[in-house]
Amino acid sequence: MTQISDPLLAQIRDRFAQVESCPVQGRRIFFENAGGALTLKSVLESSAIHAAIPDNQGRDNPGSHALVATINKARQDMADFMNAPGGQFFVGESGTELLFRLIMNACLGTGTGKVLGSTLEHPASRSACDRWARIAGQQHVLIPHDNATGTIGADAYAAAITPDTRVATIIHTSPVTGMGVDVTAISRAIRAVAPDCIIIVDGIQHAAHGGIDLTDHDVDGYVISPYKVFSRHGYGVAWISDRLTRLPHNALLDGPEDNWEMGTRDTGAYATMSDVVSYFEWLGGKFSDATDRRGKFKAAADAIHQQEKALTDAMVHGTGNLSGLAEMEKVSILGGADNPAREGLVSLRVEGVPSVDVVRALNEQGIRTHLRKADHYSGNILSPLGMDSCVRVSMCHYNSVQEVAQFLAAMKEITA
Repeated sequence: MTQISDPLLAQIRDRFAQVESCPVQGRRIFFENAGGALTLKSVLESSAIHAAIPDNQGRDNPGSHALVATINKARQDMADFMNAPGGQFFVGESGTELLFRLIMNACLGTGTGKVLGSTLEHPASRSACDRWARIAGQQHVLIPHDNATGTIGADAYAAAITPDTRVATIIHTSPVTGMGVDVTAISRAIRAVAPDCIIIVDGIQHAAHGGIDLTDHDVDGYVISPYKVFSRHGYGVAWISDRLTRLPHNALLDGPEDNWEMGTRDTGAYATMSDVVSYFEWLGGKFSDATDRRGKFKAAADAIHQQEKALTDAMVHGTGNLSGLAEMEKVSILGGADNPAREGLVSLRVEGVPSVDVVRALNEQGIRTHLRKADHYSGNILSPLGMDSCVRVSMCHYNSVQEVAQFLAAMKEITA
C-alpha cells in the first residue's frame, strides 16, 4: 500500500510541470527522475519573475534590497531544511563544479596525509580527489564498495581510516545502484580516528528523497544539484561548515574573507530553493501536526521514503496480476531484489536483450528510462559486475502504482 493517497497524489502532481507529457514526445511516464526530477510550477514562476529584474545585489535601491532579502531568506530556508549548524550556503555553476571546488580547497588547505573515498562515488568527487590529492602531495585511497548490495557501510570506512586522514568524501546515494549510505555512521567512524578530517558529501542523488540533517551528519560540506530536487538547471548549491569556510580559497583581494561565491549570482536560483523548501514543508504538513518546520521536513522525508518503497516493491514484486521484475527469468536487478538501502531506483539488465534496446523499446511505449553504460560515469559500478550497461528506472514520490503497472506490462513483452 502506498503512503500517499490518490487524492493527495493528485494534489502533488498538480504542483509539478510536465507530469504526464513531454512537449516533444507527448504523453509519457517519467521514470528518469535520477537524471533530473520534475520541476515545481512555483520554480518556473520564480525564475520568470527574477529573470526580468535588471537590478544587481548590493546596491542602495529598493530593487537591490529586495534581491538581498530574497537571497537571505533562501539561505535561511535551506538551513532549516538541512538542519545546518552554522556555516554558509552558496550557489555555483553546478553540483560537479562545487564538489571540485570544495575538495580542491580541502586538499590544499590540510597538509600531507590521506584523502579517503569509495569506489561507489560519482566521478565528480573521485576525479576531484584524484587531481587535488596529487597536487597537494596527499595519498588518495578508494575503499571498494560492496558489489552485491550496491552500497558501502561504516565498517568499510572504519577499516581504512588512519589518524592522518585529512579529507574524506561520501556519496549519500548512488545514482547508478540507487542505494543510500548511512552518512552519520560513516562520519562518526571517521571522526573517531581522525577528528579534524574535512568530510565532504555528494548529496546530489539523495536530495529529492529528503532526510538531510547536517547537524546529525557532522560533516563539513554538502553539495546538491537543484535540478534533481524539483528546481531547474543552471546552478548548484553547497553548504560548508565554519571550519571549511576559513580554509584558503579563491576570493577577490580585500573582499570579505568568508565569501566563497564567485561573482554576482542569479537571485532567481536562490528564490527557487525557497520554493523547493516550501514544497517539502507543505508535503510534511499533510502527514504531521507538527508546528515547527523541522517536524514537517521529517514527516515529508518519511512519507517520501514509504511512497517510493511501495513503488519499488511493486516494480520488483509485482502489482495486481502483473509479475514483478524479480519474477521475470531474464531480468537481473543491481543490488538484489530486496535491499533496504534502495531509494526509489531500480537498475536492471535483461538477458539476451541489450540495455540500449530495452530503453528504446520502453521509450516507444511512452516510458522514459535511462541507459547507464560502463563509461567514466558508471564503469566503477558496472565493470566489476561484468556488465557493459544497464537500464536505470528511477521514480519519485509523485509517481503512481498505475505507472509502475504500465512499465511491468511493457517489460513482460520485452522479456518474452
